[in-house]
Amino acid sequence: MSSIVELTKDSFQEAITPDNTLIVDFWAPWCGPCRGFAPVFEQAAEQNPDVTFAKVNTDVEQELAGALGIRSIPTLMVFREQVLLFSQPGALSAGQLDELLEKIKAVDMAKVHQEIAAAQDGSEK
Repeated sequence: MSSIVELTKDSFQEAITPDNTLIVDFWAPWCGPCRGFAPVFEQAAEQNPDVTFAKVNTDVEQELAGALGIRSIPTLMVFREQVLLFSQPGALSAGQLDELLEKIKAVDMAKVHQEIAAAQDGSEK
């Protein structure tokens, strides 16, 4: 059985840890495409133990979904080292999800943090 975490508005911020990759599936029980995507998400969770997989039920967590600007479901968000690297509505195929995970793992986070710091400084380096 895969270890997919159910997130709430109280546990969401805590889940975005500095040293971790977090992939979040925003879904609802009545959503057909969400139910279709669930086994793909579960299989990816089993194959990527180094990544935290989480689900947010948007019916229950309307405040959290609203705060994150979730307009349609399913929507996937991927955070790495507390940075949102990917956000896209729509279910992915197993191949697309595997490809996304490879790309996320390959991101040079030192560079990303540098770019964020430069943007926050308002200076271009």
